[in-house]
Amino acid sequence: MVHSDRNSGPPVWARRVGANWLLELHVQPGAKTTVVVGEHGGRLKLKIAAPPVDNKANAHLLAWLAVQLGLPKSAVSLVRGETSRQKTVAVCGADTPWRDIEKNNQA
Repeated sequence: MVHSDRNSGPPVWARRVGANWLLELHVQPGAKTTVVVGEHGGRLKLKIAAPPVDNKANAHLLAWLAVQLGLPKSAVSLVRGETSRQKTVAVCGADTPWRDIEKNNQA
């Protein structure tokens, strides 16, 4: 589990900005399956099952996050890091997105 204390505030990689949550992610493309690895340098590390070409990794990441959070794809957008492994994603319409990501990724 990435963030074990359910009663505390958000993890270091999630912060509220207005109506949105900004999630600071470290993304490693080219994995066999998409999975949460844990925290890495103040960011949530994800391995994703998409190649880092033609924006495929970004599209896969946003679609995967939308499914994990139970939100439409339009509620998840890339704010920073289009060509970097260090990405910032905005999420609209989720109260505690880190809990949804953890709940769906427990081994």
